[in-house]
Amino acid sequence: MYKNYYKGIRSFTTWSLALCAMLFVWSCEEEDEGIGEAPIEGAITYILDERNTSGVNGFIKFYEEEGNTVALIKLAGLEDGQMYPAHIHANSAVETGDVEVTFTPVDGSRGESLTTLENLSLEDIENYDGYVNVHLSESDLTVIAQADIGGNELSGDSKTYDLGLMTEDSISGTLLMEKRKNGFTKATITLENTPNGGSHPAHIHQNTAAEGGGIAISFNPVNGSTGVSVTNIRSFDDGGEVMYDDLLEYDGYVNVHLSADNLGTVVSQGDIGQNELNGNEITYTLFERAVDGISGEITFAERNNKEVLATIMLEGTPEGGSHPAHIHQNSYVESGAIALTFNPVNGTTGMSKTNLTFFDNGDSAKYETIVDYDGYVNVHLSADALGTIVAQGDIGGNELTGESVTYDLGERAVEGISGTAILAERKNGNSLLTISLDGTPEGGQHPSHIHANTAAEGGGIVVSLSNVNGTTGISMTTIRQFDDGSEVSYADLLDYDGYINVHLSSNDLGTIVAQGDIGQNQLTGTSVSYPLAEVEGSGVSGTATFYERNSGYTLVMLDVEGTNALDNHPAHIHYNSAEEGGEIAISLMNVVGEDGISRTNVVALDNNKEITYNDLTEFDGYINIHQSALNLATIVAQGDIGANAAE
Repeated sequence: MYKNYYKGIRSFTTWSLALCAMLFVWSCEEEDEGIGEAPIEGAITYILDERNTSGVNGFIKFYEEEGNTVALIKLAGLEDGQMYPAHIHANSAVETGDVEVTFTPVDGSRGESLTTLENLSLEDIENYDGYVNVHLSESDLTVIAQADIGGNELSGDSKTYDLGLMTEDSISGTLLMEKRKNGFTKATITLENTPNGGSHPAHIHQNTAAEGGGIAISFNPVNGSTGVSVTNIRSFDDGGEVMYDDLLEYDGYVNVHLSADNLGTVVSQGDIGQNELNGNEITYTLFERAVDGISGEITFAERNNKEVLATIMLEGTPEGGSHPAHIHQNSYVESGAIALTFNPVNGTTGMSKTNLTFFDNGDSAKYETIVDYDGYVNVHLSADALGTIVAQGDIGGNELTGESVTYDLGERAVEGISGTAILAERKNGNSLLTISLDGTPEGGQHPSHIHANTAAEGGGIVVSLSNVNGTTGISMTTIRQFDDGSEVSYADLLDYDGYINVHLSSNDLGTIVAQGDIGQNQLTGTSVSYPLAEVEGSGVSGTATFYERNSGYTLVMLDVEGTNALDNHPAHIHYNSAEEGGEIAISLMNVVGEDGISRTNVVALDNNKEITYNDLTEFDGYINIHQSALNLATIVAQGDIGANAAE
């Protein structure tokens, strides 16, 4: 903790001293409008930054006077009576080099040195491959102030790359690349939480970190006590020249290693150049499947070169395991062939990183392709057990948008079986339909379908769904088209005139165990009920309930008690009140004596005039339930509806 604190203090102090040096330069320049007869215009000035906690900083200024180049050094923080040697050295300060130019020592009393350079022009200085050191004394060459000059001066262009965690030691930081005026690069690695006294080799490697590659450029090792490494980069390790602009486009990554004796342990890592992530990324959930406790996510992140870094992160994977992982075609509900192979998930870390450039068939796998891809991800138990899926999730166009609607599936022929059907929208406009039922028998398989029309009317199969698994009560189906091959979208199904049937078995499709209207036939939740009273001691009575549909039409449900199992009772809505009597206006489905139920979808009067739910709830009418088709004159139950209903 203290080391990081002092690192922060050091950074703040460096910034403060740099600011003080700038203020010192400005104040001195205001005082020195000229040296002798020479104008200051055209002078070249470099900041001399403090080194080795000396408290000394200032500047060196080069200017022309009487055809000669003059170097003026001004420093603050010196001791009176002390003389401070100063030189130009070859190379950059990071590299160090031999003395090439000796200045007049800086007089501590005046804080100044003035030297005429007979063999160097201002143009030479501007392009000089060197740096300036000011030393403590002739006998102690400790550097107290320093500046890169000429071509080694920083241009102001820079690029920062993140170096992420690779171990549990929480070592991470940044690589700062700064362009020099000569086009070369000052590279500064700054890490947090490096151990005091350590020395950490660092390199630029070829390719992406996910792919791995050979060392291309060696940095100076990171000092564990400071967490810092500074390197001047002029060439690759093989001697080929490399410029700052080249590095910004380089196909590479940075590794910082634990030690020279343990290069296999990477403590911090980050992609650079064209492999840098540009900020575009998308994450998909990988759900638990065959093995309890294993789940996670996969993230696809776009690089500057439009390739993709795919990172799988799982929890609960066994220590030492290796889990093959792939993108498969289609949604996971449908299943499909392998389209792209990832690097296996490391069971110890739960991680897999893969650089994606092509699908296994050679097609491009760029970011924009992945985010719309018709596929899903499988993570397998092992190479020897590919049939066991430990984590799975839809990706790309199959991702769910979050839009969904739930339909009730009511109990029908088998007591206790009921549930819901959830229709969810996919990003590509297709649908995921999930049926969840309670009460299904263990081991059973229940065919299910979307049918045309309302459940009250009945209709043919239009979409075949996956069987409901009796053990789980679940069926999941990706819906792309009707059974006739015509496309159907989520939006189409929301307005579809249909219903769902779940059947007892493939050998008994006639027995419906659960059923519910969908799309425009879904009930809105608005309803009204009317009592149906027994007539002349028939013992039959109950209710008539009008349910509003999304379409605006009506499900009329008659639910009566007192009927015999073999009875079948015609029912109608008549004009006028029951007291007045009237002709049949709407023919309803017969009441089945076995359960006392009649369900009718009402969209029009028998004369084909349209009638909506709102119309029906205001209708001047009544309901009759008759004894039988052969005995319509005998009314067993009756009740006023609509405008005639008692308030």
